[in-house]
Amino acid sequence: MTDESQKEKLRQHFARRVTNQARVVLDTWQKIHSSPGDAALFRDDLATANEKLIRYASRFDMENYARAGALIDQGLKQWPAAEPADHLRLSRLREGIAALEESTLRRSDRDDSQPPRIYRKTPVYIALDSHELASRLVRQLEFFGFRAEAFTDPESLMEACALHKPETILMDVVFGGSATGGLATIETLQQRHETPIPIIFISDDDGSIETRLRASRCGGEEFFFPAVDPGQLIEKIETYTHHSSIEPYRVLVLDDSRAQAKFMETVLKKAGLTAHIITDPMQIIVALEAFNPEIIILDMYMPGCTGMEIARVIRQQDRFHSVPIIYLSAEDDVSKQLHAMSLGGDDFLTKPIDPKHLIATIHNRGRRARSLLALMIRDSLTGLFNHTHTLYLLEQELVKARHKNQNLCFAMIDVDYFKRVNDTFGHPIGDRILRSLSMFLKQRLRKSDHIGRYGGEEFAIIMPDTRESDARSVLNDIRERFAELTQTAGEQEFHVTFSCGVALWKNDNAATLCERADQALYKAKAAGRNCVVGADS
Repeated sequence: MTDESQKEKLRQHFARRVTNQARVVLDTWQKIHSSPGDAALFRDDLATANEKLIRYASRFDMENYARAGALIDQGLKQWPAAEPADHLRLSRLREGIAALEESTLRRSDRDDSQPPRIYRKTPVYIALDSHELASRLVRQLEFFGFRAEAFTDPESLMEACALHKPETILMDVVFGGSATGGLATIETLQQRHETPIPIIFISDDDGSIETRLRASRCGGEEFFFPAVDPGQLIEKIETYTHHSSIEPYRVLVLDDSRAQAKFMETVLKKAGLTAHIITDPMQIIVALEAFNPEIIILDMYMPGCTGMEIARVIRQQDRFHSVPIIYLSAEDDVSKQLHAMSLGGDDFLTKPIDPKHLIATIHNRGRRARSLLALMIRDSLTGLFNHTHTLYLLEQELVKARHKNQNLCFAMIDVDYFKRVNDTFGHPIGDRILRSLSMFLKQRLRKSDHIGRYGGEEFAIIMPDTRESDARSVLNDIRERFAELTQTAGEQEFHVTFSCGVALWKNDNAATLCERADQALYKAKAAGRNCVVGADS
């Protein structure tokens, strides 16, 4: 080995140390970005990882990484330890994070015209016969915050999956050069993983039942024949990349036996559920208000009252009319069990409780309850909260803001020239734009923010504990990014913008706050559209 080759090998070794440390920083940032409420827990981890990155990058003369680390350090200095992360603090960090992400890209992948983005940690893999469509999808997915990568052959896809199991794979049936090469690749791939990877298959040529069955047997969740446009594919990919963000069921348990209650709490928490235990039936109203359960478990026989009587009291409140109630009892008389369920119960488990049976029942009932609730409170097109529930959430958040003496902002968004889009490209394209904007908002706002479809092409956003300047800054950044997103309609490409009005709560009621946000939106429209305007500006 020559001196030059030894130096090159050493340089590559040092470069890997820096890039590996950069990934540690980005992974820590991802935890902060995906869970803003817990961000303070990861703030010191980010500072430690970034300090090490700066040290490595400076030592090995990797200026881009050192510069990005310095920007992140500046943002961290304006975020005191143990304090929560608000919009402003996170936005100050984003510049450094974006610079670091740009540095970690392969040189051939860089495109200075692209805006900085926040990527998800778990990748989405694209394996299509058309390299042009694959590249286009990667660009679009990255706009929505996905970490996407395209592959040209089965071998490289297999290697990538061995290193990082993807959230989903978009697979062409003919990938790899043969009529069923994509199917064969997935069949081999799934054997290497304990849990299957969700696969979205597309095919331009083969939609036969034999091909569809084979696709389904190897983990195919969707099968598109003929292949659809990128917008529809991205919507489907998004549905299979949200499993990790599903909130655990909130389970309220009322059992007068402390030992039984403790056992239930242990079982529920071990299963990853959020449990709230009470042993005094007289505390049920307080517990319902404070905990807002999705599932209620009641002991049948308690001193002073029965589970059936408690169930009737619960059902008298409209909010809990459809919440599943599960009875627990040693009662094995089927007629008594049926009578109990006729008085407000949904299921009956006999003691001693089998933990597996209990958890399975909770998941089955919880899943169905959430589906029914979604039909009542969510917009069927976008999956966002509907108009009625958005106003209900606003009332709730105003109560919290008043109680905690916190700021709150309410914003209204309206898609610019939406009628023209519908008239030019058709209503299905218009619907897709509404869905893409809803996805854009969900992925760029906090979990504590509430997003609703207010009506037509209007959206409403409730931003608790947020100053007006911060709300305008965040929404303006979203506006700029969304305007850069390329929309497609067949072979045509175009861009869509939106206008936004923001109002800061000033101890007024919900109706007045909505009216002030609507007036701000009107100002934004009058100012030429494609802008964010504050109610007091």
